[in-house]
Order: sequence, then C-alpha cells, then structure tokens
Amino acid sequence: MARALYIHWPFCAKKCPYCDFNSHVRDTVDFDRWKQALISDMRHEAELAGGEALTSVFFGGGTPSLMPPSLVAALLEEAERLWGFSQGIEITLEANPSSVEASNFAGLASAGVNRVSLGVQSLRSDALRFLGRLHDVNEALQALETAQQIFDRVSFDLIYARPGQTEEQWRAELTQALSYGTSHLSLYQLTIEPGTRFQTEVRLGNITPLDDDPAAELFAVTQELTENAGLPAYETSNHARPGEESRHNLTYWRYEDYCGIGPGAHGRRRAQATERHKRPEAYLQAVETHGDGTKIHRDLPEMEQASEAILMGLRLVEGMQLQRLEKRFSIPRNQLLDLTKVELHQSLGLIWQDSGRLGVTPAGRPLLDGLLAELVSDDLVSA
Repeated sequence: MARALYIHWPFCAKKCPYCDFNSHVRDTVDFDRWKQALISDMRHEAELAGGEALTSVFFGGGTPSLMPPSLVAALLEEAERLWGFSQGIEITLEANPSSVEASNFAGLASAGVNRVSLGVQSLRSDALRFLGRLHDVNEALQALETAQQIFDRVSFDLIYARPGQTEEQWRAELTQALSYGTSHLSLYQLTIEPGTRFQTEVRLGNITPLDDDPAAELFAVTQELTENAGLPAYETSNHARPGEESRHNLTYWRYEDYCGIGPGAHGRRRAQATERHKRPEAYLQAVETHGDGTKIHRDLPEMEQASEAILMGLRLVEGMQLQRLEKRFSIPRNQLLDLTKVELHQSLGLIWQDSGRLGVTPAGRPLLDGLLAELVSDDLVSA
C-alpha cells in the first residue's frame, strides 16, 4: 500500500535552460478544470493503493507555488478523505522565490502545506541570469525570510559546478547559504541534460561545462562545509540536520510504494510502475475520458525491482539492508551484487559493510555512478 502521494503541477512562468522536467508555459490555466481532473485521478489511485494513512504529500513541478491556495487546499482535503493523514504528516510544496509566489505562502500554509522547497539556485546575480531565473538575489532572500516565518520547515536548492566556477566562489556562496539556518539544503551539480537549451549551447560551443576534476573538488567542499554546519549529506545531493530529512524523498530512495498523479507523474505500487500522460492537454483528455491520466501501467519483474532498489539505496548515506533486500525479492545476494567487486571496492575504501548493511563511503561518493555500474550483478543488468 502506498503511503506517499506525489502531485505534479506542470506549469511554469518560464522554461529554464537547464531543466528537463515535465514543465510547460501556458498563457492561461483553467484551475477549476484542473481541480476536477486531479481529484478524479487521485480517486483512481486511492482505489488501487489505499488502505494506509499517508505519511507525506509532495507538490512538485513545474512551479506548484503558482497554484491558487484554494486548489492546494481542495486537493489536500480530498487526499485526507481518501487515505487519511498520519500524525505529523509532511506536506511539501516546491516554490520559486519570487515576490508573486511569496505572497501566496500564508495561504498555502493555511491550506495545509508545512514544508516548502525553494528553487533559489544561486546567491549570485550573474549565475541567476546564466541559469535563466526570473528572480534576483534580493527577491530570493526576501522570499526565504518570508518562508521561514510562515512554514514549519524550509529547504532551498542551489546549483553549483557551473562553468568557470571556482572553489573560492563556491565556498563563499555555500557559506552564505548555510548562514540562513534552514534545516535542509539540496545542492546539485549542474548537469547538461538532453533536450535542454543548455545542451544546444554546449553543442554550439557557447558553454563549456566544468571539467570532472574541479567539479569533484567542489563536491568535496560541499561535504566539508555542510558537515561542519551540522547538515551532513543523507543522500548524494541532499543535506539536512538529523531528523529533518525529506520523508517523501526517502520513500523513493528506500524503494517504498508511492502514488503519482498529474501530467508525467510516475508511481510505484504493488510491484507495478505507473506513468501519467506528459503533455497537459493529453493528460486532461485522458482523465476526462477514462477517469484517470494513466499512460503506462506495467508489472515490474522482481529482478528489475531489485536492481532499482540497489541503485536507489546506494545513493543514501545509510546504505541498504542486504538481508531485507534478499527476503523482499527472493533473490540471493550473489545474484543481486557482484560480490567480487564488492570485496575489491571495500578494500579500496569506496564502500562499507556493517551489520548486514552495504553503503558507499565518502571517498566513493564522487564515483557513485561508476560504482553502481560495477557493483550491480550482471544477472540483474541482463534481466
């Protein structure tokens, strides 16, 4: 049974040049029509994956802070009616730190949102222009201050390893970010994603991505400063005070079930993967015709589930419980992992094992993608 609900709001005021998320710019949005569609889609999911109270709800996007607070309230009211909310439920909404959206914060908190994640992305004006953001630094800091006054928990994002960024620049920017006292930070290295405007700019020679070695140095700086500030990494790109981790995102990384509604939303329930129609108009048509927006609904073979669980679990500093994995998927350890490679990388200090858990060491984190390719058994890869 799913205990987490993801709601995707696909609309943005502008498409950022680095973004490959399912986000769209539209001149007008019929909020009443969207309310009915999302509620209908939600009811469909509850019929298939209800039975337990939700521990988290996450409004992602797109830019969910562009939603009217009344729409957010209506969706949360319906989710509580369908599933029930556990005590202390985490309800997160992603927001851009613009003055327009910050003016909605009080209404969003009244609707039930108790955690906000702000897409600040940089504390440097030149970087914000490069990243195509609509807000400036002062506007972002004012929105952050407003959020901290209104919401119980506040996180914000920064993008680093930008072209030409130096260690000195990142140290200063991250030190400033840590000074604001939020309990959670998401710190992402800039990645040139396929299909984005940045990919085109790289191909034309207008952008030169930072090389791997200086990017690795910035990653090390990130770990040093956040650890010293009491916000150690709990996942590759996410840092929090102990107890302030994103419960919703831990659902993904611990490979637990969750429901996903809204355009392009993914879900996983009862060993089945779901995906909604991506284009907003196609999604609306599907819901209004069939009662839900599902485009893909398929059974997940146990070997595929196990592979995904390992790839997710090794992103976490806590690692993963191997015996639990073996029992859950009825697959022996030597078919889950290449044990020879596990022994080799443990001897190199890149992974650790303790009390039946397996994880990646701080030295191994910068090499995570390569390690995952090495550690996952060929049986899983070929399944």
